[in-house]
Amino acid sequence: MAADLHVHSYYSDGFHSMEDVVLRAKRKGVTEISFVDHDCVTNRVQAKLLSEKYNIAIIPGIEISAYDFKRNRKVHILGYGYDGRAQNIQDLCEIILKRRHEHSLKQIEQIKDAAHDIDLDEVLSYAAYSEVIYKQHIMRALIGAPYSSSSYQQLYRSLFKGNGVAAGDITYVCAIEAVEAIVADGGLAVLAHPGQLDSFDFVPQLVQHGLRGIERNHHDHTMHDLKHTEELAIKYNLIMTGGSDFHGLYGKDIEVGEIRSPELLSDKI
Repeated sequence: MAADLHVHSYYSDGFHSMEDVVLRAKRKGVTEISFVDHDCVTNRVQAKLLSEKYNIAIIPGIEISAYDFKRNRKVHILGYGYDGRAQNIQDLCEIILKRRHEHSLKQIEQIKDAAHDIDLDEVLSYAAYSEVIYKQHIMRALIGAPYSSSSYQQLYRSLFKGNGVAAGDITYVCAIEAVEAIVADGGLAVLAHPGQLDSFDFVPQLVQHGLRGIERNHHDHTMHDLKHTEELAIKYNLIMTGGSDFHGLYGKDIEVGEIRSPELLSDKI
């Protein structure tokens, strides 16, 4: 049994369809997978069909883009196994998605004003399944190169980082509210890649609001991060999860199943 509990599809900022990702998972021997598309609940009808067709467990998942307003840093909250309607999660994420899309449209105008050739209709065609524009869709219209290429990274930094012409971010929802929404919908709330976003200090407070897990295995985690995660998991009795954070051409050059969860979730939710 092997689980990759952190993959993305074209329903958010991933490149591939759910079926493409499942096929890749099967080739790697993965038996349990979770699509944690950003601020978007899993398409249960499609997940059920794919699960039966390919004999693989697909756990409903989500990655909520949130914020720790006390420490002024981003925090990502994973949610697994929530109920079918997921009304609390959807109400919260609707706010994020609306802000993200409006901000992306503004960024496209800023990029145009900086004399870059970009076509809005082309960008929207790449966002057809997500119905929300992500930076990956903008970059695909501008350069077409994969995320891992040096040309992509150079252009990305010049546009979106530091003093870039389209730098800046949206206002995210409170991470505590994200945890509470997942719990209210019967799900398992997990802190995503705390080493990547330096969110270890937030764990005690999130536990008080229903956090039940912490992501250990992630490509951005150092050995120190792995040890720190294990210590917190023991101290607060948290489930440890993990996965590839697969995005296809829109992400780092890591395949589905290359990084796996230390624990399965199918027997815990």
